[in-house]
Amino acid sequence: MTVVVLPAPRAEEVWPVFWRKKDRRRARGTTDRHALVPIPLTGGVLSGQVRDGRGGALPGTEISVIDGADRRVAHLDTDPFGRFAASLTPGRYRVRGEAGGYQQLTDVVEVAWGEHTDMGMLVLGEDPALRPPRPGVFVIDPDHSAVRFVARHIGLSKVYGRFNRFQGQIRIAEPFEDSSVDVVIDAASVDTNVEARDTHLRSPDFLDVERFPELRFSSVRFSALGGNRWTVDGDLTLHGLTSDVSLDTTFLGAAEWNGDRVGAVATTELHREHYTLNWQQTIAKGLPVVGSTIEIELDVQATRQG
Repeated sequence: MTVVVLPAPRAEEVWPVFWRKKDRRRARGTTDRHALVPIPLTGGVLSGQVRDGRGGALPGTEISVIDGADRRVAHLDTDPFGRFAASLTPGRYRVRGEAGGYQQLTDVVEVAWGEHTDMGMLVLGEDPALRPPRPGVFVIDPDHSAVRFVARHIGLSKVYGRFNRFQGQIRIAEPFEDSSVDVVIDAASVDTNVEARDTHLRSPDFLDVERFPELRFSSVRFSALGGNRWTVDGDLTLHGLTSDVSLDTTFLGAAEWNGDRVGAVATTELHREHYTLNWQQTIAKGLPVVGSTIEIELDVQATRQG
């Protein structure tokens, strides 16, 4: 009797295959988190990686997958390495990638049953319309700008407010990282649309506007995050104390309207304890009437002065 010894089966012949390229070879990168996305029994997997023109990964890129009926069947953001993956039913799709400061990219792809379709590297080009403006001095237009804040009330709802009087100047430099911004806010102009509450906010319990009539922000550093997003680090003086804050800033572009204008949105969070705003009144359950964290949003439009 002749005994035939057969070779041991390969792992991919024993265990379910999560990823396969169309040529049936094992997809590369199966050690990353996307290897955890199984190919569904009723469809396939689509994946790719988004990078900028210099080869850097673009995390947070918005990926939309649109079917033949113009319906968005998948909507996700790329991970910290610019990667994305989605399980889809078989068919032909348009894949759209969007990131602030970059031109939109659209590609067409076919997803087959039981297969992993890897789109490879998708490159988003810089959007010229969102490049930093040329050097000069811009003055904030208070009629088309806003300084808003949000605070939590008794842990149940949010109170929305704004400051109605402020002024500021933005100096655009070359290189852009050397730019600066200064903003002065009238503390007494706080407005939450409830007069009794506004009176309390102006009192020594909170802003103490008699002693500290102004809030001031002066930048110390501009840092690029990619595309049209920047971090603006600076010093905020409030209630007589100065603390460092970082503004997560998105440049919205430039336009000609009654002069040369630029726009930006910036957000940050403040902890009122950092400025001795220690009003700690609580309700019966021990919840603070006013939360310790205050969200700030600056929606700014500025006109060129020189």
